[in-house]
Amino acid sequence: MPENPERVLGIENLTFGYSKEKLLYRNFSLSLHAGEIVTILGPSGSGKSTLFELIAGNLKPMVGRIERASFSQVFQDPYSSFHPTYTIKNQIEDVADISGIGSLCEEMGVNPVLLEKRPHELSGGQLQRASIIRALLMKPKLLLADEPTSALDNLIQLDVMKLLLKTLDKVGILMITHDRDLAKWCSDRIVELDT
Repeated sequence: MPENPERVLGIENLTFGYSKEKLLYRNFSLSLHAGEIVTILGPSGSGKSTLFELIAGNLKPMVGRIERASFSQVFQDPYSSFHPTYTIKNQIEDVADISGIGSLCEEMGVNPVLLEKRPHELSGGQLQRASIIRALLMKPKLLLADEPTSALDNLIQLDVMKLLLKTLDKVGILMITHDRDLAKWCSDRIVELDT
C-alpha cells in the first residue's frame, strides 16, 4: 500500500433496512484506501449487494453517511452487464476513453480482436476479463467487485483475481463474495455480515 494512501470510501454509522423492523445495517462503518482490498463476506440475504447499491447511490441510508471517490463496478454475471447486440468495444467506448486499451488487454490476457465481437461470442472468462478492462478504463479510484469470479471455473477464477490484484496500485477494491478461502487469500481485511 502506498504511503499516506487516499481514502476512497468512507461509510459512517450506516443504518439501512427495507423495513424498520428488519435492519440489514445498524451503525455500520467502513473505511477503504487506495491499494487495499476489503472483502464483504456473508450468506445470501445478509445485505452484501444492498451495500453496493447504497455505495453507488441507488439506495439512500436511513441514517449515516457514505463518501466515495469515483467508482466503477465489476458485476457477478458478465453476460447481463453487456448489451447483447453491440460489440464489446462499442460498449466500452460508450463509458470510457479507450486510449490505453491495448496495454490493458495485454495485461489481462485478452486478444484485442475479441473486443470486436458481441458478448455471446465470448466465453464467461473472456467476458469477465472484458468487464474488468471496461471498469478500469473508466479510471476509478474505487472498484466495486460483486462476486467477480463466481461464474468462472477455479483456474479462470484464480487468473481473474490475480488480474484484479494487479490493479491495486491504482485503486482500492471492495469485493463481495461468499467464498471464504478466496477472501482469506486476497484480502487485507474481511468484514463478515450475518443474516
